[in-house]
Amino acid sequence: MGGIRELRGRIKSVGNIRQITRAMEMVASTKLRRFQDRALSSRPYSQEVTALVTHLASVLGEEVAKRPLFQPGKGKAIAVLVVCSNRGLCGAYNTNLFRVLEQWQRELPADADVRLFVYGKKGYQYLNARKRKIERLFVEPELEKIDYRAAARAAKTMIDVFLSGEYREVRLLATAFESMVRYVPRWIDLLPIRAEALGAGETAHATTPGDVLLEPDAATIFDRLVPRYLETRVYNALIEAITSEYASRRVSMKNATDAAKDMQSQLKLVYNRKRQETITKELLDIVGGVEALR
Repeated sequence: MGGIRELRGRIKSVGNIRQITRAMEMVASTKLRRFQDRALSSRPYSQEVTALVTHLASVLGEEVAKRPLFQPGKGKAIAVLVVCSNRGLCGAYNTNLFRVLEQWQRELPADADVRLFVYGKKGYQYLNARKRKIERLFVEPELEKIDYRAAARAAKTMIDVFLSGEYREVRLLATAFESMVRYVPRWIDLLPIRAEALGAGETAHATTPGDVLLEPDAATIFDRLVPRYLETRVYNALIEAITSEYASRRVSMKNATDAAKDMQSQLKLVYNRKRQETITKELLDIVGGVEALR
């Protein structure tokens, strides 16, 4: 009976795990819908800001290239803002991100000076264990509690880093949310701002300088708007990252729940087979004893 008792305990343990993963799946689904709504609602604002910056850049023409944020930095280092998760149990979400980062670093020259700015404890643990140069870990607020104001502070930090004279460019690596089952790591060239990022060459928002009356002048509006443009890019990247994290966690917990269900079914089959064998053996012993008495 020892084997049967052991199987009964395993069935109960797997059932408890299944209940936990099911609950985590439901929590992840609820949070996923909330963050997905925020990610989708922020896109129109980001598109309008980008369109306005693109129009002002076309108005100013060659003057844009003279501004510090549009020129390569004076230093040689490369700053990378890596956005990971604070907790695990989200499948290959962090692993895919680290794979892209490692591949990019292998393609750089051996003497490249890469300095990392990390959002998420999992990223810090991974990079610190590999002795990577981590300049800063963003702790507050947690990515799950991120808002536009916190994203603006992170963007300002990266702008100050770029203007410090030690860096030549600033890049951002985060997971882009494309659908409920598709979320891929994506590089964003944050600084210096390039014409491609502004959509130069697109005619959808192209207008002539005389179409609108700008008050104050276009240069003043442009200089005030560029930081907002960078803030929206960072905010969208952070929101899509946390959305992708919960999408990955929901899928992982669903797979774990299904696996626990299958395991529980298999254990029950083994349990019933052993129990039937034990009953059959006891019946044979009884019948053998009766025949012996005769």
